[in-house]
Amino acid sequence: MAEKMTDEEWRAFVLDGTRTGKLSTVRADGSPHVAPIWFLLDGDELVFNTGKNTAKGRNLARDGRVALCVDDDRPPFHFVVLNGRARLSEDLAEVRLWATRIAARYMGEDRAEEYGARNGVPGELLVRVTIENVLAMRDVAA
Repeated sequence: MAEKMTDEEWRAFVLDGTRTGKLSTVRADGSPHVAPIWFLLDGDELVFNTGKNTAKGRNLARDGRVALCVDDDRPPFHFVVLNGRARLSEDLAEVRLWATRIAARYMGEDRAEEYGARNGVPGELLVRVTIENVLAMRDVAA
């Protein structure tokens, strides 16, 4: 029987290992756009980078509403869906700082600076999503 995760449980779950998130943004015609992302949490905010001219970047500049799904696709199956509104920053120091932190999670500390330098450049955005709603379930198939 599926059970709701506690605040502590869902935070640990989404930050475990190198799970990617599936980010949904709103296209200009109102339809959803979904893309995988690397991310971190910073308190009650979801943090990630994207290019200003990517579909995500353009969608977020126009409409900041997002949903992010993080799941474990192995039995007994768990998932977390975060909903909120994004704020964008082009401050290069911030973009590079968070690009490096995010890269450390996904590529390891030994390659973090390399990826931070690659992704912390003009044309990249730092996205901070204030989490407004959380749906977090564990043991969906138990």
